Amino acid sequence: MMEFQLTDQQRQLQETARRFANEVMAPVALEHDEKHIFPHAILEQAFELGLLNLGVPAEYGGLGFSCLDQVIIAEELAAGCVGMATSLIANDLAMLPILVGGTDEQKKRFVQPFTEKMGYASFALTEPNAGSDVAGMSTVITEDGDDYIINGSKMWITNGTHAQQFSLFGKTDPKAGHRGITCVVVPGDAKGISRGKPERKMGQNASDTIGLTFEDVRVPKANRIGAEGDGFRIAMKTLDASRPITASFALGVARKAMEHAIAYSQERKAFKQPIANFQAIQFMVAEMAMKLQAARLCTYQAADLVERGEKASVISSYAKALAADYAMEITTNAVQIFGGYGYSKEYPVEKLMRDAKLIQIYEGTSQIQRMVIARELFGGASPSGGLV
Repeated sequence: MMEFQLTDQQRQLQETARRFANEVMAPVALEHDEKHIFPHAILEQAFELGLLNLGVPAEYGGLGFSCLDQVIIAEELAAGCVGMATSLIANDLAMLPILVGGTDEQKKRFVQPFTEKMGYASFALTEPNAGSDVAGMSTVITEDGDDYIINGSKMWITNGTHAQQFSLFGKTDPKAGHRGITCVVVPGDAKGISRGKPERKMGQNASDTIGLTFEDVRVPKANRIGAEGDGFRIAMKTLDASRPITASFALGVARKAMEHAIAYSQERKAFKQPIANFQAIQFMVAEMAMKLQAARLCTYQAADLVERGEKASVISSYAKALAADYAMEITTNAVQIFGGYGYSKEYPVEKLMRDAKLIQIYEGTSQIQRMVIARELFGGASPSGGLV
């Protein structure tokens, strides 16, 4: 029997995250966006409240929230400010490769400290010339006795300016394609790391995003996660688990845009009546609600599969692509409902539209999600995603 009701605990988590988003994040979201302010003080409050490092198991000092719990929380945080939410969830993305492929000792060494004291970790996979084409990365990891030497560049690294630790992917065998990729944990203070200036972005400006350069950076082999050549599998399994959370960012942005559109259309008058009375507006809002609910159900299903340890690649891609694309459509239509005011920075839907665009790009573009889905379907996977 499939359950469509949240548990009492999940409703409490939802309410806690919603209150934090409404009372702490939303009031300063516009200022952080306009001035490109990194929300360190807000993230510290989130840490104290238990809204940072959501997926860390209890045995390593975390609260052990399920993937569905994290999705529920992330939607609420994104509704407050998705730029802040992206930086808030970045630790979980950085910890996932270690939780997926690390030993118990490595989890205690690299994960547990972040549950004991506020700190930042970053996921370092993408490169200037290798985004969606992960196998095309050029960062090289070479052996030197009991150490590895890292040379290369990474791009679009969330929280990179502040990170005390990187989960980095590079090639220990450059000739082996994706089979030559290995994951290592790199201390943020390692000699040879250069951090670029924060990127000036269209949206999500409260989130810190930089490029990194590694020049003869030395780390012990004990920092390798999994075996040599196991990095691609670890990265893909990480992204399968993280995409439902990214999809939930889109849900939060889209929901907030719809709420603003509904409220505004009931206040704004044209031809002596609220524009909410016009069928054109009603149909636009109805489409928003339909697509938001469809994306949410798909996202919840993906989270459930991840939590049960079942193959989630296709459903995670369904969820990420659907939610991201719908969020872009919903925020664009919210701007349309606001008319000229929607194009003004004085009204909230303009920011939501800018913020939504990035969700179609990071953690695998909407086009890459379609490639993943098509590859599975043409390989014989069930288009129902296992549902009968």
